[in-house]
Amino acid sequence: MGRTMPQGVTITGTRTTGHRSPVGYRELFEEFIRPFATPVTRFYLGGATGIDSLALLWLAGDTEVALTVAVPARLVDQPADARHAIASAREAGRLKEVVELGGVTRTPGYHARNRWMVDRSDLVIGFPHGEKGGTVYTLNYAASQGKPRLVVPV
Repeated sequence: MGRTMPQGVTITGTRTTGHRSPVGYRELFEEFIRPFATPVTRFYLGGATGIDSLALLWLAGDTEVALTVAVPARLVDQPADARHAIASAREAGRLKEVVELGGVTRTPGYHARNRWMVDRSDLVIGFPHGEKGGTVYTLNYAASQGKPRLVVPV
């Protein structure tokens, strides 16, 4: 019995992205996200600075997937660059949903947001920078749920 393509994919990644060029991230997204970007796939992103915003902008501009952004508290609590990326995806007509979880904008809130996204996904693609942090937490949570993970260190 063969596997089907995932219909829900969580993207998680580092907020620290200055060590690569924007072109370098686009190349990574083309290689590691594009294969899962089918018309029936919904992508879940955290709406934060870094990989979340870079991947959101790329997905909104270069694919036809449905996009859901989840934030730990309220959208207005997100960093300015993340709010701009979300607004751009919305203006492009690509953003299907923004979910405000009403929690806190500290580690417990980010972990709750990431669990919410993973719980709705069939696959998690992580772009960690180092061996600690929210991305690793999210990948470990996905593993505890028996969900496949694709890890792309940046």
